Amino acid sequence: MSHHALPKHFISKSGSPQSLPSKPGPSAQAYVQKYVVKNYFYYYLFQISAALGQEVFYITFLPFTHWNIDPYLSRRLIIIWVLVMYIGQVAKDILKWPRPSSPPVVKLEKRLIAEYGMPSTHAMAATAIAFTLLISTMDRYQYPFVLGLVMAVVFSTLVCLSRLYTGMHTVLDVLGGVLITALLIVLTYPAWTFIDRLDSASPLFPVCVIVVPFFLCYNYPVSDYYSPTRADTTTILAAGAGVTIGFWINHSFQLVSQPAEPLPVIQNIPPLTTDMFILGLTKFAVGIVLILLVRQLVQNLSLQVLYSWFKVVTRNKEARRRLEIEVPYKFVTYTSVGICATTFVPMLHRFLGLP
Repeated sequence: MSHHALPKHFISKSGSPQSLPSKPGPSAQAYVQKYVVKNYFYYYLFQISAALGQEVFYITFLPFTHWNIDPYLSRRLIIIWVLVMYIGQVAKDILKWPRPSSPPVVKLEKRLIAEYGMPSTHAMAATAIAFTLLISTMDRYQYPFVLGLVMAVVFSTLVCLSRLYTGMHTVLDVLGGVLITALLIVLTYPAWTFIDRLDSASPLFPVCVIVVPFFLCYNYPVSDYYSPTRADTTTILAAGAGVTIGFWINHSFQLVSQPAEPLPVIQNIPPLTTDMFILGLTKFAVGIVLILLVRQLVQNLSLQVLYSWFKVVTRNKEARRRLEIEVPYKFVTYTSVGICATTFVPMLHRFLGLP
C-alpha cells in the first residue's frame, strides 16, 4: 500500500479529510480522522500484525518464553530487543523525520502520531525477535531450519507491512528499521556467548546495569515537544536492566534452578499435550498477576515519593511527564517488574508446585 494515496479500502466520511499536521506534535495527538473500512480481511490482518510489534505482545511473549519454554532464550531475546529498541528510539529523535502526511494516508494509530517516523521501531523489534529466536534455536532444538526461516520471515514481514497499512510509516522507514536491525545482529553476534554469561559477573555488575541505563534514559535526546518516546525507552531499558539483575540474583544466590547451558545442545521439541498447555497457561496467569501487582504497587509508591520530593500536586498528569519524575518512576517500576519476572515469579511457581 503506497503512503502517497488514500487506500481504496478507506474512505473519509467527510469526503475530504482535514489535514493532519505533517510534523509530530501536540496538535497531532488531538486529531481524530474518520474512515470507513471496505476490506475487513486486510484491516484485521494488519491490525493484528501491528499488535505483534507492540508492547502487549512483548509483555506476554517474553515472560511466557521465560516461564514455559527456555530462560536461556528469553534472556538473549530481551537483551537484543532492548539494544535494538534503544537505538531505534534514539535515532527517531535525532533524525526527526516526520511520519507520512495525512491526507493522503489514513493513520489508524493515534498514540504514536506524536513520534517521529524514521526508523520504524516496530519493524526493528519484529526483525530482531524473529531472527534472534531463529539463530538461537537452530543449534539448540531439532526442527526443520527452512520452517523456522519461513516463520521468521512471515512474522517480520507482516509487522512491517502493517506499518504501511496503518499509515504510520513510509517504505523507507520500514526498510531503514530492518537494515539497522540486520546490521546490529551481525555486529553483536560474536558477543552473544559473552552476554549469556553475564549472570556470573562480579558483584559490581548490578550497579553498572542500573547506572548506565538510567544515565541513558535521563540524558535522552531533548524533543521540541512532549512525546511518549522517552517514556517508552525508559520502560524498555528498565525492564532489560531488571531482567539482567534478576538472572544475576538467581545465579549468585541460587534461588531458582539454573537454565540450560548456553552451549549448542540439540534437544527435541516436546509435543504439546493438554496437560502441558494447561500448565503453561496457569504459570503464565500466576506470573502476570504477580507482575501487575508489583507494577501497580511500585508505581504508586515511587510517584508518591517523587511528588513529595518535588512538591508536586498528586495526580497531576502533566507533572508525570517532567523529566525528573517520569524517568525515575518508570525506571524504578519496570526494573522491579523485570526482577519480579525472572526471580520471584519462578520462585512462586515452585512454591505452588508448578514445575
